[in-house]
Amino acid sequence: MTEIRFYHLQHQSQAQVLSVILSKALERGHRILVKMCNTAEVTQMNDYLWTFSPDSFLPHGSEKNGNAERQPIWITAEDENPNKADVLILCQGVLSEMQADFTLCCEMLNGHDQQAISDARARWKTYKEQEFEVTYWQQSEVGGWDKKA
Repeated sequence: MTEIRFYHLQHQSQAQVLSVILSKALERGHRILVKMCNTAEVTQMNDYLWTFSPDSFLPHGSEKNGNAERQPIWITAEDENPNKADVLILCQGVLSEMQADFTLCCEMLNGHDQQAISDARARWKTYKEQEFEVTYWQQSEVGGWDKKA
C-alpha cells in the first residue's frame, strides 16, 4: 500500500525542501519522479538542482535531457513514470492519478495558502477513505519537520 506524506512548507522554498528530500531518497536507494505544474517549472527545478550546492550533485533529468530510464530523478509536468520510480513527489498545486503506483507519494503544500490547505484536507480525507497510510509533516521554524498526524 502506498504511503502518502503531506509536507506543510512554511520557512523554506519548495526547491530548498525538494533538494533535501531528494538527497535523502537517493541515499536510501529510491528512484524518484517529481511532478511540477508545467514545463516552465520543470526547467526551473532542473536548473536549480544543477546549481543549489557547490558540494553536492543530484543526478536528474527531464524530457529536455532524455534517457529517463537512466535517471534516478525524473522531473516532469506529465502524469507518467518513465524512469520506473518508486517515489512520487507532487509539487505545490499538482495532482496525479498515479499515487497507487508508487510506494511513497509526497505532497508539497504551501503553508501560506489557505485554499491549498483546504484542498489538502479534502485529499487527506479521500486518501484515508481509500485506506492509504497518510501522515502530515509541518516545517518547524528551524527547518526541521514535526509529525502532526
